[in-house]
Amino acid sequence: MHVEILFTPEAIVTPPEQLPSREIGAAVDFRGIVREMEKGEALPGLFYEAYEPMARRVLDRHFAELGLLHHCAAVHFIHRTGWVPVGEASLFLRVQSAHRGQALAFLAEAIDRLKQDVPIWKRVQ
Repeated sequence: MHVEILFTPEAIVTPPEQLPSREIGAAVDFRGIVREMEKGEALPGLFYEAYEPMARRVLDRHFAELGLLHHCAAVHFIHRTGWVPVGEASLFLRVQSAHRGQALAFLAEAIDRLKQDVPIWKRVQ
């Protein structure tokens, strides 16, 4: 499985679609958008920090495990660091596989795992 992981302080620009194989039948994109309300309070945005070396190791492990479970061909992961204003994406995740069910299952579980133990933190500033 092809995996790309990027952390950036820049606004996320959706990468061009590149199919790693002619057998790809599903490409699912997800964007996590910063919303205005956090724990009942309006805010202008969030500040994200990541311990990148460890985050990459944990993400690589999760993606490898999920790739075996859901048979996906490629994953493209981008996470913002620093200040992210309301309405902008803090996360972009693209999953490509032969079938939509595999891509959707991979995507859902990847996001759940991301929130559990990947060292990326957000705070209100």
